[in-house]
Amino acid sequence: MPLHLKPLDLFERLKSYNSVLIVSCPVCPPASLASDNDTPLIQFFKHGIKTPAFEEYVDELKESLEREGIRTGVFTSYLPCPTTCMWTPGQRKRLLRRAREYDAALVMGCTSAQCTVEETLKDTDCDAILGMQLVGVTNARLKFEFPLNIMLDSPMRVAANERREHSR
Repeated sequence: MPLHLKPLDLFERLKSYNSVLIVSCPVCPPASLASDNDTPLIQFFKHGIKTPAFEEYVDELKESLEREGIRTGVFTSYLPCPTTCMWTPGQRKRLLRRAREYDAALVMGCTSAQCTVEETLKDTDCDAILGMQLVGVTNARLKFEFPLNIMLDSPMRVAANERREHSR
C-alpha cells in the first residue's frame, strides 16, 4: 500500500539555488500521480517501467527551473531496492557522488526518503529539501491491460488524519 503524496509548490524557494538535483523515489510518488490523474501506472512498451504522469511532472519542474537559469539533474535508483527510504549503502554512495555537484537535492518522496537523503548528504553543502507532502495512503488493485499496461483499478485514497480519527 503506497503512501499518497502531493507535490509541494517550492518554486520560489528553489530559485535561490544555482543547481538542483531532483531525487525521485520510483514507488509512492509515481503511484500517487497516476492515481490522481487516473492514468496508467506503467505503459511498458511506451515508457518502460516509468510512470508517464510522474515523468511529465519531473520534466515540467526541470524545465521551469532551467528557464530561471538553474542547472538541474535527476537521480533515481531501482535496484536492488527501489524505495528511497530503504536504499542500500551502494545506492547511497551513488547519490553522494552525484549530489556533490549540486547545491540542493529536491526529494520527491516521503519524509523517510528525505531522511535517507539528508543522512547521505550530511557531510556536503547540498541541502535536502522535501518536495512532497503525505496526504494519506492509496489502496488499489492492479489492473493489467493489453499490451502490458498497468492501471490502478478503483484507487481509494484515505487521508492520514481521517485514518487516525477512525482508529481511536
